[in-house]
Amino acid sequence: MTSDWESLDRARCGDDGGWRDLVERHHARLVSVVLLITGSPDAAKDIAQEAFTRLFSVELAHRSGTVGGWLSTTAYHLAVKECQRAHRQEQIEGVDPPDAAPSPLDGMLIEERDRHLAAAIRALDPLHREILVLRFYGGQSYEDIARLLNVPLGTVKSRIFYAVKSCQQTLRDRGLLE
Repeated sequence: MTSDWESLDRARCGDDGGWRDLVERHHARLVSVVLLITGSPDAAKDIAQEAFTRLFSVELAHRSGTVGGWLSTTAYHLAVKECQRAHRQEQIEGVDPPDAAPSPLDGMLIEERDRHLAAAIRALDPLHREILVLRFYGGQSYEDIARLLNVPLGTVKSRIFYAVKSCQQTLRDRGLLE
């Protein structure tokens, strides 16, 4: 399996396989991250595509991070801009985040769990929601989130703790956790 950086180099040289590798590895996660931030499935797909377009067209100064991290950060910024532009967030009730193809029964159970989890995440206040999404769906480290949002590291840790605790309580209230 080639690294993301190698796949990006291949894609930039015209190899469709390199581009396909990157999209297969990161597209579903990016759509999930943006969907949880914006609440709009259409915006999520468009923003994920825009993040890939920017990756392909921008000249990166260094490669100290990961392609996935770069894509997540770009998608996050685009999603925040979309929310600010729209001044509204659509409900995502009934919208399933994309996932791998499990068995039909597993798929139904995963879809139901994801639906309830997405609703619990969407119920969080924006400060807790964005940090939780960046950490668990965007794959960002605590330090990266602190830099990205310009808040102290302790604030990031505290918000994640309380966001997880709140989601757990919401799921307990719905009878989904013991």
